[in-house]
Amino acid sequence: MKNIEDINRESVKRILAKKKIPEFSAGDTIKVGVRIVEGKRERIQYFEGVCIAKKNRNINSSFTVRKISFGEGVERTFALYSPIVGSIKVIRSGKVKRAKLYYLRDRKGKSARIAEKIKKKIGIGVSGQVSENQSQEQEKIKVTETEKKETKPATEPKKEESQKAISKPDTKKKS
Repeated sequence: MKNIEDINRESVKRILAKKKIPEFSAGDTIKVGVRIVEGKRERIQYFEGVCIAKKNRNINSSFTVRKISFGEGVERTFALYSPIVGSIKVIRSGKVKRAKLYYLRDRKGKSARIAEKIKKKIGIGVSGQVSENQSQEQEKIKVTETEKKETKPATEPKKEESQKAISKPDTKKKS
């Protein structure tokens, strides 16, 4: 007999196969596409703000987004795997030291800002084998670099000659 946790895990896998959910955490500015049904019509309305809390509980996972609208703070909690959530896009990553940013509720203006986390890209994606075309291009680049180093332009005037041409004779008479 299946356990409730097993059923929840299977349903999460099924949802993730249909919908792509990016990695985000508290402090990130995200844009959530919310499906709104008005009569027979359906549209997507975007809710953009700072994620102040994220709760990871399998199918019961949720996150809270806070934004300032017309000078008033507005918070909305979304179920992560809900069909209401159409899309999630991470606008910028925030550098924070806490998992829950409830202290932002009391702050306004510049004190409510969050520093941006700078993601460093280390190294270059290197594949195991280098194709023949890539190796030939690299050799051409090396050859052109060595040619540039070996050939120096001969049109440069010598420093002594240029200094003589610039200096003017002393035309003042001493009395």
